[in-house]
Amino acid sequence: MLSNTEMQAFVAAFGEKCRTELLDSIMPFWMEHGLDREHGGVYTCLDRDGTLMDSTKSVWFQGRFPYALSYAFNHVEKNREWLAAAKSCIDFFEKYCFDSRGRMYFEVAADGTPLRMRRYVFSECFAAIALAEYALASGDGSCAERALALFRRIRSFASNPAMTPPKYEPAMAAQGHSLTMILINVALVLKQVCSDPALDAQIDESIDRLMRYFVRPEFKCVLETVGPNGEFIDTIAGRTINPGHAIETSWFLMDVAKARGDGELLRRAVEILDWSWDWGWDAECGGGGIISFRDCRGFPPQCYEQDMKFWWPQCEATIAMLEAWILTGEQRHFDRFRLASDWMWSHLRDSEHPEWFGYLHRDGTVAQPAKGNIFKGPFHIPRMLVKCTMLAGAAQ
Repeated sequence: MLSNTEMQAFVAAFGEKCRTELLDSIMPFWMEHGLDREHGGVYTCLDRDGTLMDSTKSVWFQGRFPYALSYAFNHVEKNREWLAAAKSCIDFFEKYCFDSRGRMYFEVAADGTPLRMRRYVFSECFAAIALAEYALASGDGSCAERALALFRRIRSFASNPAMTPPKYEPAMAAQGHSLTMILINVALVLKQVCSDPALDAQIDESIDRLMRYFVRPEFKCVLETVGPNGEFIDTIAGRTINPGHAIETSWFLMDVAKARGDGELLRRAVEILDWSWDWGWDAECGGGGIISFRDCRGFPPQCYEQDMKFWWPQCEATIAMLEAWILTGEQRHFDRFRLASDWMWSHLRDSEHPEWFGYLHRDGTVAQPAKGNIFKGPFHIPRMLVKCTMLAGAAQ
């Protein structure tokens, strides 16, 4: 066991390693290979060396990338090229990525031609945090106003079946964990630049829904899908645990607890983190890592990727364990932070090319080497690197 001084030194070194990786590898890769200097916006379907594989643009990342750029600008380095790139993405999504109703697409062509709409409002959530974080970085108050207006539309869309059709037929009425947890983070980001009671109301509502419906002490887990009033749905879908999502939720809650000085919320957040680590950390195969899916009754999960180890849960576990250790001082969180961060760094980082792998088999070997696609791009990794740089600084 390390002494407190040794733990502080480890965290300081880790923070510096994160800063260096962000500045020397992650941001240069996406600025060189992803940024579309002709049409604006960002490409994410990039092979291992940055070669463009598909010019289809993920609308998620037209918001996620400017958020990551602005977040890094605000907390790591005042790089004006990052702000210019962030503005390019924001201009692109505002020009091309909304339909006549104000809903955002899921995929567009390189020139912005709409290709696909999906039922959920995640594109809108990522656009809102991009506008807010860019407003903080640039001082552009109009972006903060647009972020808040979009947030209000998101809340309206989420309760309107015409805008967000149900996933199931009426006989299978259900609600999902994802939007509930994401809206906590969206509201927190907007609170940096916006003053509106709806933001705290959303945080309170999301926390209430999480604790009443999705947090299940009987299984010591957070479920992904429950009935309209939190009913347990004893099907494969209803029993699904996504440890990465639950761990991400835990650090969103920790951020709220820290901002509000709420010790009880911190306790609940840490409880969720402990449960989710127990479900997700794979002590049986591959030397560790967070696995994709579990079944709360111990049955085999249905998803084909159920035993894979994706990039983003490793990032979320690293953030959550470091934040939990800083806020509580409890040894197990440091020990798990070290396990998670060491596994993440040794398995995801590509030692031959910039950026990190995203898809691993259960044994930790690379399943496919591309650095991006419609779902993987410059968000979870740069956000983790920035957040851990900040946490490490706060721990000193």
